[in-house]
Amino acid sequence: SRMLLLVLLALLALLGPAGCPRAGPGQEPPFRGADRYDFAIVVPAGAVECFWQFAHQSGNFFFSYEVQRATGIANRRNILATVSDPSGVQLGASQHVRGQINFLTKETGFYQLCLDNQQNHFGFMQVYLNFGVYYEGLDVENKQPQERKELNNTLEAIGASIQKLQLNVFHMWRFYNFARMRRGADSFLLESNYDYVNWWSMAQSCVIVLSGVLQLYFLKRLFNVQTSSRQQC
Repeated sequence: SRMLLLVLLALLALLGPAGCPRAGPGQEPPFRGADRYDFAIVVPAGAVECFWQFAHQSGNFFFSYEVQRATGIANRRNILATVSDPSGVQLGASQHVRGQINFLTKETGFYQLCLDNQQNHFGFMQVYLNFGVYYEGLDVENKQPQERKELNNTLEAIGASIQKLQLNVFHMWRFYNFARMRRGADSFLLESNYDYVNWWSMAQSCVIVLSGVLQLYFLKRLFNVQTSSRQQC
């Protein structure tokens, strides 16, 4: 058994320490995800939610948000949004109901986006997010070596027109998401105002009915004459 243990230790020493594979300087990361996202998230009270978006160098990074609904005592809808580069340097911050952070990516890697709700300790916030990266030229993932491109001037012109059309469609998609973001926030605001008006009207109606009943009761007691139980001859 001692010889078998020595053989196993020798094999482990030859194989070296095991670990997770890492991407080298010239390799791509194992997972990157999509180039753009749009969704809504609920940030709990006093919490921070962070996301990571992969981007190549010389890309146009965009990040927009809007607080659709907020709960709590103060009912404040301001939230702190920050963006940091792969090195951890903060590139932008915004602390409003809605905001945008746009910049040109200077290095390839994962960019961090965080939503900070630590100022609101008694309620959550529902935030709609729209972030991603786009490139003015060809898509980086679909780039091909120059020697494999055998296109004439007509096909190159068609390709340039298609790229321009795709870029315009992408910006239309961004404006559409921004409009949907605003419409969602307005819808939640209208619903909250509708509930507030209904409850306030119900409370006022109860107060009016109660005051009328009390007035009738006191008026009745004012004109109530007590008759004597003895009959006079």
